[in-house]
Amino acid sequence: MARAAAIVLALFTFLGCSKESDSFKIGAVLSVTGPASFLGEPEKNTLLMLQDELNAKGGVEGRKVQIVIYDDESDVNKCVMAAKKLIENDKVAVVIGPSISGNTLAIAKFFAPAKIPLVSCSAAEKIVKPVDPWVFNTPQLDRHAVGKILMDAKKKGYAKLAILTVSDGFGQAGRAVLQELIPAQGLALVADEVFGPKDTDMSAQLTKIKGAAPDAIICWGTNPGPAVVARNRAQLGITTPLYMSHGVASKKFIELAGVSAEGLILPAGRLVAVSQVPDGNPQKALLTKYVADYTKKFGTAPSTFGGHAYDALMLVTEAVKMGKSFKPQDIRDNLEKIKAMPGTAGVYTMTPENHNGLDESAFVMVTIEKGEWKVVD
Repeated sequence: MARAAAIVLALFTFLGCSKESDSFKIGAVLSVTGPASFLGEPEKNTLLMLQDELNAKGGVEGRKVQIVIYDDESDVNKCVMAAKKLIENDKVAVVIGPSISGNTLAIAKFFAPAKIPLVSCSAAEKIVKPVDPWVFNTPQLDRHAVGKILMDAKKKGYAKLAILTVSDGFGQAGRAVLQELIPAQGLALVADEVFGPKDTDMSAQLTKIKGAAPDAIICWGTNPGPAVVARNRAQLGITTPLYMSHGVASKKFIELAGVSAEGLILPAGRLVAVSQVPDGNPQKALLTKYVADYTKKFGTAPSTFGGHAYDALMLVTEAVKMGKSFKPQDIRDNLEKIKAMPGTAGVYTMTPENHNGLDESAFVMVTIEKGEWKVVD
C-alpha cells in the first residue's frame, strides 16, 4: 500500500482555510496505475481539473473542495484498504470510484454501515441492481449497452449470435445480461466463450465460435483483451461482424487493435464524437467545454472514462447545492432527487429505485473508420 499511499493525491491547498471543516472533503479510489490505468488516469485528471475549476469559483456552497485520491494500482485488495482508509481515517463525506467493476463490488458493502455515499465510475449492473441505498454509479449500464447492440443486430437481420466475454467482474456481469437478453429478444445464442483478463491469444475461442456459424459476435471486456480479440479475428480471416462493448470506447482501444479495429461497431457515449452531436442536444455544450478544458490542461482529449468521474463529481456537487448540506445522509438523499441533469454519459434522472439514472438513449452506435469514431445511428 506504500505506493498507493504515496499517490494520496491530497490535491488541495487550504487557501485561507484554517480548519478542515472549512472544506468539502471528498474521497476517491481510482486505478491510476496498473492494467486499468487507462480508466483511472483520466478519472484522476478530471477530478483534479474540476477541483481547481470549482475552487476558482469559490468552491461549493461557500466551501473549498478537497479531494483525497488513492491509487488502488488496479488491485482489489489495495482498493479495499484504500476504501477503508477513506471511511475510517480521512472521514470523507462521499467517495467517488472505483474505476473497475470488480473493485466496486468488493467495497460496496462498506458504505451502508458507514452511512457514506459511494458514486462508482464503473459500469456493472450488479453495482446498482438490486439497489443499495448508499451506492450509485455514473456509466451507462451493461443492460443499456446490450439493448443497444441487440437493437442494431435485429435491424440488420442477425438471428444467431455468439458471445466472447472476459472472466472479470465487468465481463461476467455483461455475460449474464447477454445470456438473459439474447433469447428474450427472440435471438439464438449459438456460442458462449470466455477469456482471462491476462490472456494474450483468443484464437481457440474464436475458432470454436467460427464453427458455430453465428451471424455476429459480441465481445465484452475492457482493454487489452478485446484488442487481442480484434487482432486474432483478423489473423484467422473471420469476417463475421464483431460488436464490442462500451468498455473499449476510448482511443486506447483503437491504438491497441490497430487496423483490426476498422469496421468494428459498439455502443458509446456521445463524448467519443462530440463534433457529431447535434447542436440542440442537451449534452452538447457540456461535452464541448469538457473536451476543450481537458485538452488544454493535459494535452490530449478526454476519454469516456474520465467522463465518468466528471459526472460523479458534478452529481455530488449538485446534491450538495440542492440540500445546502455537506452531511453524507443529505447528499445521499438529494442524489436520489436529481432530475434531467446533463452529464458526459447522458442525462441523469435518479430515483430511490434507480441509482444510475440513465437509459439506452445515453448511447449512440459508433464504428471505427480510418482510426476515428463515426456515429452510425
